[in-house]
Amino acid sequence: MPQDYTQKIQEIQQALQEEKIDGWLLYNFRGSNVFATRVLALPEHILQTRRYFYFIPAKGEPKKLVHNIEQWNLDALPGKKQVYLSWKSLEDGLKTILNGAKRVAMEYSQRNAIPYVSNVDGGTIELVREAGVEVVSSMNLVQRFEARWTDEQARDNFETAKHLRQIVDLTFGFIREQIRSKRALTEYDVQQFMLDEFKRRGIKTDSDPNCSVNANSANPHYEPTKDVHSPIHEGDFVLIDLWAKKDKPHSVYADITWTGFVGASVPDDYKLIFDVVRGGRDSALNFVRSSFKVGKEIYGYQVDDAAREYIQSKGYGEYFVHRTGHSIGEEIHGNGANMDNLETRDERKVILMTSFSIEPGVYLPGKFGVRSEIDVFISANREVIVTGEPMQEEVIAILK
Repeated sequence: MPQDYTQKIQEIQQALQEEKIDGWLLYNFRGSNVFATRVLALPEHILQTRRYFYFIPAKGEPKKLVHNIEQWNLDALPGKKQVYLSWKSLEDGLKTILNGAKRVAMEYSQRNAIPYVSNVDGGTIELVREAGVEVVSSMNLVQRFEARWTDEQARDNFETAKHLRQIVDLTFGFIREQIRSKRALTEYDVQQFMLDEFKRRGIKTDSDPNCSVNANSANPHYEPTKDVHSPIHEGDFVLIDLWAKKDKPHSVYADITWTGFVGASVPDDYKLIFDVVRGGRDSALNFVRSSFKVGKEIYGYQVDDAAREYIQSKGYGEYFVHRTGHSIGEEIHGNGANMDNLETRDERKVILMTSFSIEPGVYLPGKFGVRSEIDVFISANREVIVTGEPMQEEVIAILK
């Protein structure tokens, strides 16, 4: 067993003690639990067709429960092994490995409140409860071992965020040049310009960046394609959303959204909505900053509340139709706390060495939508860092 895995077990046990949980029961069946797969990091060549359980107690030696024909599958991990064959011996084995535990964490969320965590099926939860333990959510354990960045990831992210911020300016400059030169221009052209900049700078994305014009910007998940896109003309409102990470293993994403108007000055309608969105963004950011400054523990849903309450106070709450932000990691939507009290009530803690977006939006159907997205990183020293600054403070007059 690698030395670093011994250290990981110790870190998990420390976390369990801090959370006052008796153990973490990692269950998997045919790869159904992605978090168990990642946390245990088993050799990829192993064939896994039967259920296994791996129990890490808050103190003491881990315990394994594996099927007879796959009894060697967890041999890379520390702990005492118990082998089952029949369904009855599986149930008996569960009682044995959980003996003495009262509260056990699993990838479960009560009433599926946080579906991103709920990887264990209801029947298995019932089975574990019948073994005599209370099952609690591993949501904070998962983010502790899935969402925290290393120092290298943070450095790489800060560099990527700078690239994205530069690309924003270059993209608006590209639009300006094309319009002033009377050349035909589409959302797809703008998207491809951003992708070319990604390649030139050694950053990559899992899906293409977005350019939305006018009413298309009122669709939060609109994306132009080669075949489906709209033209861009003088007098149009433009939203660009771009996300990328370094082209290297284990790099993490940066993700920002900016808006502009293809004209020398911005009409008041766009200014008004942008000011509302910016106010919501800044309210959420100020809440995070002030909380960490005084050592206050906060949760994802509270950050959403800060942005949403501001936008509601301005009369546009019904047009803010998504969560305030998402966790950011090796995937664009990471496995830490989301800033959400709309789609879910995210009760995960906002913890050190994690990153998330703050991106409130107001979307007026058939007209336009404004979103202002920034990324926030919480350092080991409790610093609340906005990556890729400066933030957007007004709609960009692209032809100014």
